[in-house]
Amino acid sequence: MPAPTFRRSLLALCAAALASGPLLASPAHADGRTPDPVPPAAMSTVGGERLGAPGTQVQQDAGSPALPKLTGRSWIVADAKTGEVLAAHNAHWKLAPASTLKMLFADTVLPKFPKTQVHTVADSDLSGMGEGSSLVGIKEKLSYTVHDLWLGVFLHSGNDAVHVLASMNGGVDKTVQEMNAQAKELQADDTHVVSPDGYDMPGQVSSAYDLTLIARSGLQKADFREYCATSNAQFPGDYKKDKAGKPTKVRGAFGIQNTDRLLTGAGGVHRYPGLLGVKNGFTTNAGNTFTGAAERDGRTLLVTVMHPNAGSSEVYKETAALLDWGFKAAPTVKPVGSLVPTRSAAKANAPDPDTKGPAQAAVTGTSDTNGIWTYAAITAAALALIAAAVLLIRRRRTGDDKPGSEVTD
Repeated sequence: MPAPTFRRSLLALCAAALASGPLLASPAHADGRTPDPVPPAAMSTVGGERLGAPGTQVQQDAGSPALPKLTGRSWIVADAKTGEVLAAHNAHWKLAPASTLKMLFADTVLPKFPKTQVHTVADSDLSGMGEGSSLVGIKEKLSYTVHDLWLGVFLHSGNDAVHVLASMNGGVDKTVQEMNAQAKELQADDTHVVSPDGYDMPGQVSSAYDLTLIARSGLQKADFREYCATSNAQFPGDYKKDKAGKPTKVRGAFGIQNTDRLLTGAGGVHRYPGLLGVKNGFTTNAGNTFTGAAERDGRTLLVTVMHPNAGSSEVYKETAALLDWGFKAAPTVKPVGSLVPTRSAAKANAPDPDTKGPAQAAVTGTSDTNGIWTYAAITAAALALIAAAVLLIRRRRTGDDKPGSEVTD
């Protein structure tokens, strides 16, 4: 075995035990199976004290429906309008996010370029992508609109589309810095970005709480909502050839479908009524991850599920079950925490030390055209967290839900 391949294999074996951050010791199973990872005993309390405790957090009364049976290592269900967290499980556990991190990429970069802008792809635009990355099929020396590129990001989870947009934005390093700055602004303090596409990298983590904050911010942008809610689209291909095999001036196209199964109903998963998006992801390290938003009877809920035990369909089934529970339980359960406002909004609404009162009126988030997105006027102190080192895993794509596969869609 060549030395680089051996080192990558060794790193992958080590990372399997460490990639999810600090874990508590757990005895081996009697049958020799690897024990399930255990969340830290104490996590961030951004959004409320209960959200920093391990295990399931919910306050039900006698009339509240029971929570569904869930296997996700971490999950959360929250009201997007009020910011109330209705229930959570290890909400601040730092885990590998896979392609759900593309929500932060879009929230950061999407406002910078008009969708009609055209970009001709250079060879350097596609450099640096991880081995086995999911691709939409972008080719060097061909031109694409920004609209095309974002369809590639949202529908096909294309790392090639991410890298082209990052190149347009000044490069991967600059984009990563801006994404980390945006996470800080959102108070998504569990999140650390190393690669803008969500590809497994050392130290790259997020949490169910943070991904929900990021989704809420993104969904306030009209273009973000449009892309994540699009089921199918045509993507530009190469130029067609004549009978002699010479390229013509007519460019072909091919169909792409959103990899969000709750949106499309693909892979044996039923379409979820009222679903607004948002983004799914998968690597062997991260498992299946998904953040979804749905609206029913004037209420909008956000759900994030990270790393359920079963195959790729389970993350959608558990998300749908939490959405169903949330819509039924919202009138009766008491919140266990809140989705915090941005740091800017929290600072603007902080008490003025000179007047002993608010610096200004309560600040709410920017509303969308339907007026459904509002920040909760609540702040919470963020605890300093020790970032856990995550060892690099280089993966090879072998399929959507086959053991050992590592893709970011």
